Amino acid sequence: MNTSVKKILIVGGGSAGWLTAGLLAADYRFDKSVQISLVESPNVKHIGVGEGTWPSMRSTLQRIGIDETDFIVKCNASFKQGSWFHNWSSSSQPNHYHHPFTAPVAAAEFDIAPYWFAHSENVEFAHAVSAQPAMIEAGLAPKQITTPAYAFVNNYGYHLDAGKFVHLLQQHAVKQLGVTHILDDVVAVQGEKNQPIRSVETARHGVIEADLFIDCSGFASLLLGQHYATKFIEQRHILFNDTALAAQVDYADPDAEIASATLATAQSNGWIWDIGLQSRRGIGYVYSSSHISDEDAERELRHYIGQQANEVEFRKIPIRPGYREKFWVHNCVGIGMAAGFIEPLEASALVMVELAAKFVSEQLPRDPFHMTITAKRFNQTFHYRWQRIMDFLKLHYVLSERNDSDYWRDNRSRETISDSLAEMLEVWRTHLPSRYDVPMAEELFPAASFQYVLLGLRHMSELKRQPVKQNNQQRAMQHFQQTAVRKQQLKAGLPGNRALLKQIHSHGMQTI
Repeated sequence: MNTSVKKILIVGGGSAGWLTAGLLAADYRFDKSVQISLVESPNVKHIGVGEGTWPSMRSTLQRIGIDETDFIVKCNASFKQGSWFHNWSSSSQPNHYHHPFTAPVAAAEFDIAPYWFAHSENVEFAHAVSAQPAMIEAGLAPKQITTPAYAFVNNYGYHLDAGKFVHLLQQHAVKQLGVTHILDDVVAVQGEKNQPIRSVETARHGVIEADLFIDCSGFASLLLGQHYATKFIEQRHILFNDTALAAQVDYADPDAEIASATLATAQSNGWIWDIGLQSRRGIGYVYSSSHISDEDAERELRHYIGQQANEVEFRKIPIRPGYREKFWVHNCVGIGMAAGFIEPLEASALVMVELAAKFVSEQLPRDPFHMTITAKRFNQTFHYRWQRIMDFLKLHYVLSERNDSDYWRDNRSRETISDSLAEMLEVWRTHLPSRYDVPMAEELFPAASFQYVLLGLRHMSELKRQPVKQNNQQRAMQHFQQTAVRKQQLKAGLPGNRALLKQIHSHGMQTI
């Protein structure tokens, strides 16, 4: 590619920095004129909480050139087939719903959701339109050992050890892709506030020049936030969670089953994530400090963990929900937490890194004039994406009927709901989420995702009264029946999550 961007400097490591470095280096590995370097402080500890990915991570790892067997073995990884929500609808009696990674059956033909209403008393929406929720509840894997690497029977992402993931990415980027790794502290940024950055000054390696600077420095946001003073758009008035208590919990039995989805269990003033890795579980309580004290939050988390709570350490992590007003300023792009962070619900953090890094790589500007155009498009695209994340996450809270605290009641107050979400909720009173609600070519959440949440939380009183088109009635019934048959076939043919992981450790995955 003919580009004036010959030197790219990534400031900051972690998952954001090394994913970005790996993607760029893999895409330009045969273009020796493009040099990619990453400078990170040896004194900064990475947060390392986000341990869930979307299915997009499979294509990202393939693109970088990482073998799936190596990834699973070295990153303590397991398979994730979606999110399984518990007690979000009500606090008075147990309830649950699924957001699986597999689209509803017949999605390529027609919208099957309206035809489910006639059966809604007998089967939950996700179970009617996908076999995947049954696999999740049975603790089954999304594939067999004979399924080639990165291929699937049921669509899947991963749960992973964030620290080990960063190490794998770093080793691969440096040794296989030629990324220059600099361990040093950035002490100054050279360039006027209203001009492109010329260079950064480091404590021991001196001045480092580049044509494009990528800020992956986390919440510190050294370039985008501190140097350019790019406004941070706080979102705590919409999504209240500003604190997380995290813990690592060993399995009581080393052969215990491994959950095939992220478990998200609602609490009095937030929710608890429960992620199963090969050797341990990652568990944490995300809550609003304005609604509950740290002591009471820890008490609820200890109750969830049970007897093992006395054996674990709790780590408090502050969250500042929001995002920058701009993400690309002059020759500086913010990726990861330097650009923004909301909360871990639906695990959107890593996919935003993937999307941003791919955008930069595929649209690398040819000259300064094109960089201005690319920056404008990048900012428009990612401002829209952050707003969609806000709306989708808020939907989970808005539709809840929990009344056990001000937290849940406040989440339903109109003043805490964005205008865009309020408009969609009004439309969804009489129309199901559809392609008209997701106009972008690369939407973060397709219409099916909104359907899984909307119908999973039984928000359908008026929707049920809408007439359905008779021409698809018979086809819908056939698909429902085929889904039921497929559940039985998959239950008989798929191994347990842990069983497949053990086979991978012993034999590896097929590469063809």
